[in-house]
Amino acid sequence: MLETYAGLDVSDKQTHLCVMDGAGGVVWRGRVASDVDALARALRRHAPGLVRAVIESGPLSNWLVSELRGRGLPVICICARQAKGALSARGAKSDALDAEGLGQLARTGWYREVRVKAHSSRLDRSFLKVRGQLVKARGGLVNQLRGTLKTFGLKLGAVTTPARREARLAVLLADEPELAALVAPLRAALAVLGSELDALERRLEARVADDRLCRRLMSAPGVGPITALTFMATIEEPGRFARAAQVAAYAGLVPRLDESGELRLKGRITKRGDAMLRHALYEAANSLLGRLKRPCALKRWGLALQQAKGAKHARVAVARKLAMILYCLWRDGSNFHWQPSQAAPQAA
Repeated sequence: MLETYAGLDVSDKQTHLCVMDGAGGVVWRGRVASDVDALARALRRHAPGLVRAVIESGPLSNWLVSELRGRGLPVICICARQAKGALSARGAKSDALDAEGLGQLARTGWYREVRVKAHSSRLDRSFLKVRGQLVKARGGLVNQLRGTLKTFGLKLGAVTTPARREARLAVLLADEPELAALVAPLRAALAVLGSELDALERRLEARVADDRLCRRLMSAPGVGPITALTFMATIEEPGRFARAAQVAAYAGLVPRLDESGELRLKGRITKRGDAMLRHALYEAANSLLGRLKRPCALKRWGLALQQAKGAKHARVAVARKLAMILYCLWRDGSNFHWQPSQAAPQAA
């Protein structure tokens, strides 16, 4: 049977598909609906000796790859950033040409495979993203409320809870009925968002309380439920990484390296990793350096670095070290040992 390779350029409605043989000749090309059953039928019909089919990482890639693999098809997800670099070498750009280029990548093996996350991990990450979007929306509404009041010379001030905010608004708007009617929709929206966020917080606490691994990760300084769940849902399996430093690189927290001949320069962090994990680790580092009261060697190390290099540099460095520490806790099945009298913990 003829060995074939396929490239799938996926969009919301249609997928351009190109099947080629081992020599790079096009066997078939066409368009099918971006539906699992339709794609499976097309691949079985036009690529009976399919060795490998590739899909770029994107919003639909996790779902499509998981479902097509479940139907026994050898489909893999590849890094969209690397694929873009390869496809840009072609003079023209179209969906059909992109599918052909992906087929060439499938044939030559010049790609970087991306792990397809499990269904449970996708649920956890989606839950965290929904929560984050609601937090962002609440912040935007509060800022809009403050700005509207300042236009009339009224200052909301430092209010840390919804109850205090409403009490302050009642005082400010007592003699401003027209303004009170104007900001009423903002107050109503904030109340609804607050209620939904409270419900999500209860779900988050219950989810973390039932997971032994999350509780173990939360033994590390500065790490709370959000960081622990993000780390677990993103890494999924510590055996994927040979060393702790690779986890920091996966989060995009390692310096860029520019090396040529005798020249070797290190720059800012790459940010070529999972942005959600990187943000969670950075927030954990910020909490460790700013709010943590219990003394520990990692905090002392971070504060010393902050004095020498600045706050942002220190937070990134602590975030990188936290990524390595969390990996070691997961791999070794241990809790974080607080040893304030010793130097900062070193991750293997």
